[in-house]
Formats: sequence, C-alpha cells, structure tokens
Amino acid sequence: MSSRAAVVIGEMQAGDGPDSEPCSSDDGGGSDGAWEEDDESKAPALASCLFCDRFFSSAEDAFCHCTSDHGFSIGNLAHKHKLDFYGYIKLVNFIRLEKPTVEYFSSISTPFPWEEEKYLKPVLEDDLLLQFDIEDLLDSTDIFCSNGLTETSSPIERLKHAEHKAELAEAALARAQEDLQKMRQFAQDFVMNTEVRSGAIADLKEDEEDVYFSSYGHYGIHEEMIKDKVRTESYRDFIYQNAHIFRDKIVLDVGCGTGILSMFAAKAGAKKVIGVDQSEIIYQAMDIIRLNGLGDTISLIKGRIEEVDLPVDKVDVVISEWMGYFLLFESMLDSVIYARDKYLAKGGSVYPDICSISLVAVSDLKKHADRLAFWDDVYGFNMSCMKKAVIPEAVVEVLDPGTLISEACVIKRIDCHVVSVSELNFSSDFTLRVTKTSVCTAVAGYFDIYFEKNCSKTVLFSTSPCCTKTHWKQTAFFLENPISVEAGEELKGKITVHKNRKDPRSLIITLSLKNVKQTYSLQ
Repeated sequence: MSSRAAVVIGEMQAGDGPDSEPCSSDDGGGSDGAWEEDDESKAPALASCLFCDRFFSSAEDAFCHCTSDHGFSIGNLAHKHKLDFYGYIKLVNFIRLEKPTVEYFSSISTPFPWEEEKYLKPVLEDDLLLQFDIEDLLDSTDIFCSNGLTETSSPIERLKHAEHKAELAEAALARAQEDLQKMRQFAQDFVMNTEVRSGAIADLKEDEEDVYFSSYGHYGIHEEMIKDKVRTESYRDFIYQNAHIFRDKIVLDVGCGTGILSMFAAKAGAKKVIGVDQSEIIYQAMDIIRLNGLGDTISLIKGRIEEVDLPVDKVDVVISEWMGYFLLFESMLDSVIYARDKYLAKGGSVYPDICSISLVAVSDLKKHADRLAFWDDVYGFNMSCMKKAVIPEAVVEVLDPGTLISEACVIKRIDCHVVSVSELNFSSDFTLRVTKTSVCTAVAGYFDIYFEKNCSKTVLFSTSPCCTKTHWKQTAFFLENPISVEAGEELKGKITVHKNRKDPRSLIITLSLKNVKQTYSLQ
C-alpha cells in the first residue's frame, strides 16, 4: 500500500508518515517472524465489488469483475477524467456511499459529484480498493478487462480460476455464517438485558432529517405527486403558457425530485436548469434526464440547497413544488427562501409567487363520533381517556363539501418574493360567517396557489374541499365539544401557527374558538 493511501484510510499511526523510519522494539518482540505470526492469525482481507455483494482476493479481481459483469471500467474512468490519487479515493467512496448506477457515469460532467471532502472518509474498513495504487490504473487498464483470463487461456487455467472463485465464495459464506451467529447472540443479550442504559434509545434513533429525505427517496411518493393532475398540470400550464419567463434564462429547481419541473422549464426554452435534491431519487432523475435527451440543458446536484455549491453565481428564476399539508408542513419554503436570497438575480422571479391559507367551519357529527365518541364504549369498556391523545392530532383527509357550514376566511397570505422565514410563524384573528344553522364539529384548513408575476396567462389552483381533490387534501382540527351555530352568525376565533422546536418540519397549531383553546400537532 502506498503511503498516500495509508493517510486516507487512516491506518497510519503517529509518526508513520511517508518519510518515517520503521519502528524498532527493545523487547525483542519486533522480529519479522513475530509480525508474520500475527498476520497469519487474521483472515485475509477481501476486496468488495463496487456494485454488488461479491468479494475477491485482490483489487485487480474486483476491478475485473466490475468490468466484465457490470460494464464499469474504473481504469477507463480514471483515464477519461484524469483522476489523481485523491480523486480516485473519493470516487471509490462515492460509489460505495451513494450507490449510483453504472449508467449514471455516462452523463456526469464537472464539477464531479465525488469532489466533496467527505468522500475522503472510507466507507468500508480496510477497503482493499483504497489500498490500490492509482498509478497502476493510469499505466494500464488491461488487467481489469478479462478476469485474469484471455481467449487463449487453457482449460486447466480456466479450471484453476473457477476453483479459486469457489474458494473465495466458501470463505465469504463462512464469514457470513459467523457474523450471523454473532448477531443472534447480540440480539439475545440485548433482549435479556433488563437494564436500559441511558443513551441506548438515542443510539437507535435515526436522525430526523435523514428520515425526512429518505422518505422522498422512494418512488411511491413521487408517483403520487406526479399523478396529482391539479398539481402537475398547473405547473406545466404555467411554464408552457408563459414560456417567455423561461426562454434563455437560468432556472433553479429547488427539491427537484424526479426532475419533472426541470424538464418543463427546459422544454420552455431555458438556457440552463439546475435541479437540487437531497434524497436518493435524484439518481433516478439523472437517468430520466438522460433518457429524454436533456442532459445538455439540465444539471442535477445531490445535496441540501443550503449546503451545495451551484455552478453559477445567480439564477433568473427559482421554481419549486415546496407545499406541504396546511401549506407549511415540512418547512420546505425555508429552503426556497434561502435559495432566493442567495442565488436569485436582481429582478428575478420565484414561482409559485403567491400563496394563501384559509379556514372554514365543518359540521360532520358522524365523523366526529367515529373519531371521539367511539372511545366512550369500546366493546363494553370506557376508554374516554383516549380522547386526550386523539383530539390534539390534526387530521389530513378529504372533506365532503356538503359538510361546510361557513364562508372561508383567509388567515395568511404569502408573497414568496419578500416573505422571511420568521414570518412563517404567525398568529391571525379570523371570522367565519356561518351559512347554515348546524353544529360545528371541526375547523378545516386548505391553501391556494398562484402563478402571477410577469405572466401573460396567470395560473392558480386550490386545495379547497369545493375543488378537485389533490394529494394535499385538507387539514381538519376536530373540536372536543361541538358548537351550535346559526346561519348568519359570525364565529370569531384566533389561530397561531409555529414550528415544533423538537421537529422543525412539523407544526404546532393553537386554535381559540368561543373562549375554548385547543392545541394541535401536524406531524
């Protein structure tokens, strides 16, 4: 292993730099024989494939397998992009950590996605691929293309090669069985140990931000959003019907997901579109962009907009589909505001540009009973104490427009060109003018979205119960005790909305109505 590889892998001890003399020992135990005995006691290290679970006795064999079985030549890639030692180390760790497809590498361009310093940190301990000398890759790639065999290899050579692969497989299986037994023993000890040490739960708890972004890494949530015609067709119509906003402009797509908005912008004539997303779905987006022949116009960057470096100083347009339940759930507007403040050129535009949140009174005694009165008699048992846990949870559901008993009241209007993050925590007085004598069982919230600035044709859509349903549905705040109301009455109240300090992507909502105050969580 070269001294440079030792630095990156972290195997060197203090004083073991490339110019250091070998350490000596005064106790006579530092002989070559002693070192050899120690090495024999350890299982030989194996090289793990970059794209599957197979192991090999050397880096050469692993590279050979990558070429023959996966169609990926790391030697060719190193030559093509003129990788130096550190670039090679980062590339290997990038592949191990991010798990891109082989096809992904056919469309990359500078800046390379593995250039961040974090990819100097080894993903695998004692990774043989990181111990391989980059000069061997740059001198020749012949050893990585035939699994060590050529067309003229004799049957005996091929048989020996097959036997060697079988031995490697048996060794890997034996280690896997040993690891499985250790895991079983660990699980047994964990379950039998009745003493829960402080910090054990914290060690098992996933980081909430990682959970949030990983949820958007699955195709299902993107399928649901794309199939929401109100959402997707509104963005499409706004972009295509106002192509002058995008023509020859640089566009930033914050939270690009599968890249659908980026592709709309490219088709509308954008000079350059930059899509940014932290979730794993961006790797599929890269394939989608390439399949549609838009790789020259659209560049995708994996990471949080607050942490990545864009290849441009300023953009002309920021687009994003950032809305969550009750508009502000998930706090993604914070990221759009950050992108606006840092990257939007003077006179540039953010879309959508205007948003509003509205409240409306609801009367649905059956649904109220299903949610609350149900606990009064559960198979003959009184579980009414459960109501204290049920009431504070806001419910995201599709409301029957026939259950609405008041006019809507706007409680918050947001101009995305000027709003600050602090303004997203707010309080608002409201008045709901009752249209039907009834019993108010809940107050529901929904939002409206507008594309207006510089538009020759404005586009808007609503998530109101009276409009075509969307995947955002509506957000209902059930009252513990329904309120009798009469037509023409003004139901006055106050609502306060702020982020949950423990989980900033969720919301805490306090509703005051007829001198009764109730706090709800939306998470």
